Amino acid sequence: MEFLPSKIEKYTAQYTQQESDLLLELNRDTHLNVLQPRMLSGHIQGRILSMFSKMIQPQCILEIGTYTGYAALCLAEGLNEDGVLHTIDINEELEPRIKKYFDQSPYKTQMHLHIGNALEIIPKLNIKPNLVFIDADKENYSNYFDMLIENLPKGAFIIADNVLWSGKVTDEKERSTDEETKALHQFNEKVHADVRIENVLFPVRDGLMVMRKV
Repeated sequence: MEFLPSKIEKYTAQYTQQESDLLLELNRDTHLNVLQPRMLSGHIQGRILSMFSKMIQPQCILEIGTYTGYAALCLAEGLNEDGVLHTIDINEELEPRIKKYFDQSPYKTQMHLHIGNALEIIPKLNIKPNLVFIDADKENYSNYFDMLIENLPKGAFIIADNVLWSGKVTDEKERSTDEETKALHQFNEKVHADVRIENVLFPVRDGLMVMRKV
């Protein structure tokens, strides 16, 4: 599924700040050499994540689902001078590629990669992030939210990716037969009803659920 009509997407990209050389190289490398490059946040969403991070100016960022590291590099652009970013991915095969690009970033000393199961790693980090980006296994979105929400400081943001799931969440049949679609729809319903947050679902690319702890 195309996220936007091609003319609109081209125009949007034309009038959005361009990727850095490092991000452009990672974008191309991912599309050429890594399975499922559609998982990459990419130019426009990457600039959106960067902008959110710069507005929030977080002391601590937690990313669940690193993939090849594109979103992490974008989010790091908004860190405080002594802030840190922790990112977790279960795929150890991606670790050399991620570290290759992290090591070229001006934020390399502030970025910490963890390989393994996020549900096991998060409790061991002992952090209170100001910004969380969830872009991992869809069936566990609700579990990640439940694990984090009480420990987040007031005013912290959570951004969850892929919450529109190529439009499948609007289809009752898909919601009843496809486990990932079902999980994402239940997550959307769950956070929308949670009085601890305020939320906006941005129809950007494959859907960004933006939440702020009140």
